[in-house]
Amino acid sequence: MSDDLPAALADELARVHLVGIGGAGMSGIARILLATGRAVSGSDAKESRAVLGLRAQGAAIAIGQAAENLDLLVGGPTSVVVSTAIRESNPELAEARRRGLTVLHRSQALAALMAGHRVACVAGTHGKTSTTSMLTVALQHCRLDPSFAIGGDLNDSGANAHHGTGGIFVAEADESDGSFLAFSPSVAVVTNVEADHLDHHGTEAAYTAVFDAFLDRIEPGGLLVCCADDPGSARLAETAESRGIRVRRYGRAAATPESTVDSGAVLVDYRPVDGGAVATVLLDDVRVDVRVAVPGEHMAANAIAALLAGLELGAPLDGLLGGLAAFGGVRRRFEFKGRTGRDGSVRVYDDYAHHPTEVAAQLRAVRPTAGDGRVVVIFQPHLYSRTRLFSREFAEALALADEVVVLDVFGAREEPEPGVSGALIADAVPLPAERVHYEPAFDRVVELVRGLVADDDLVITMGAGDVTMLGPELVAALKPPDRTPP
Repeated sequence: MSDDLPAALADELARVHLVGIGGAGMSGIARILLATGRAVSGSDAKESRAVLGLRAQGAAIAIGQAAENLDLLVGGPTSVVVSTAIRESNPELAEARRRGLTVLHRSQALAALMAGHRVACVAGTHGKTSTTSMLTVALQHCRLDPSFAIGGDLNDSGANAHHGTGGIFVAEADESDGSFLAFSPSVAVVTNVEADHLDHHGTEAAYTAVFDAFLDRIEPGGLLVCCADDPGSARLAETAESRGIRVRRYGRAAATPESTVDSGAVLVDYRPVDGGAVATVLLDDVRVDVRVAVPGEHMAANAIAALLAGLELGAPLDGLLGGLAAFGGVRRRFEFKGRTGRDGSVRVYDDYAHHPTEVAAQLRAVRPTAGDGRVVVIFQPHLYSRTRLFSREFAEALALADEVVVLDVFGAREEPEPGVSGALIADAVPLPAERVHYEPAFDRVVELVRGLVADDDLVITMGAGDVTMLGPELVAALKPPDRTPP
C-alpha cells in the first residue's frame, strides 16, 4: 500500500481527510490515494461529478464543512490535506490543529505520492493543463502507463488523475501560490511566464522570482523545456543555463546559434487542418510533422513542449507523435457543447481562458473554425484584483471577437472591490458600442444572446467561473421550438 514512500510518510498518508475534496487539485490526489489502497474521507461545499466519482471509488464524503467530519473514517485521519484557499478558521482545519494531526498542503501530499517515480512537471502562466494532458496522453499511447495529476479532466478518459504502473509521474505544477516549489522534477516544462496571481504574489517581480526558485528544484542532471517565443520563458532559459541546467527550447525563436545547448524544436510552419493543425518543426535539424486535433498555434506549441518532454523521458518519437495526433482535448479547453440554431449551423463552445493572453490566443484560434460566421464571446471576469489590474488588456483581447458579452466578476476567493465590475472591461472594448454588451444579471444572459446570434455563428463562453453553465442552456435555448404534431 505504501508504494515507495518513506515509512513516516506512508504512516501519515494511511488515512487521509481532504478539505474541499471536489476541487480539481484535491480530487486528483484523492483518486491516487484511493487507487493505492489508502482510506480517504473529505468534505466539499456541494455535490459534483468529482464528488460522486470519488464516493464510487470508496471515499467517505460529507457536504458542508464541520469538525465532526474528521470522524468519517474509523479511527480518524492520520493527516489532513488543505489548499491555500482554506483559511485557519475553517472548522475542519481548526479541529485538525486541535488534535495535533499532520496538516499537509495539497502540493506536499502530491509530492509525497511522486516518491519513487521519475517526475515531469509542467508549469507556466498559461497552457499548463493542456500541455500536461498532451504529455500524459502521448506517454499512454507509448504504453508507458504514467501516473498523472492534472488540473482538468481528459476528454478521452474523463479523469484528472491516475495511479499508473509505470515509473513516470506527470503533474501540472501550480505557480499561483508558489506551491510547485514542493516538487523535484527531472523534467520541467515552462510554457510561459507572464504577470498573474498578483493577489498572492503582490508584484510582477515576486511572481517572476518564484519561477527562478523553481529552477533550483530540478534534479541534478535534469532538463528544462522552455518556450523561446515567450519573453518570460526565454529569460528563464538563460537563467537556467547560467546555473548549469540543461535546456531545450521550442517555438519559432528556438534557433539560437549562440546558445551552448541544443536548440530543441524550431517551429518552421503551422497549417490549420480539419479543425486541428499540422506543425512542422526542426527537431535536431530533422523535419518532423506534429499533428494536433485542437486549433490554435498556441496549442501546437504546447504539443511540441510535450514532445520534447516525452523524448527526455525515453518515449519513442513515433509513439509520441501518434499520441499527440490522437489527443482529444481537455474539458473546458475549447470544449464543444453542441450545435443549435434554426438550421443547426450555430456552434457552441466553452473555454477556461481567464487571463488576457489566454483570451486573445483562444479567440485567434477559433477564427478559422468560425468560417463565414461571426465569433460571439460571452466572457466572465475572474477575481476582482485581476479585473482591476488587466481590464484594458482584457478589453483589447475581447475585441478580436465580432460580438462581446461581458458578465459581472466571479469573485471566487476575493471580496468585492468598490468600483470594480465587468463594466470596467466592457466600457473599454474598442468595438462599436452596439457590439459590446455588459450584462451583470446571470439569469438574463441567455435571453440576451438569443437576440444576438445568427446562422453560422460560433458562440464561446469563456472564464474560470460558473460561466461554463451557460453552454448547455444556450444550446437548448437557441433551438427553434419543436412544432412536430403529436
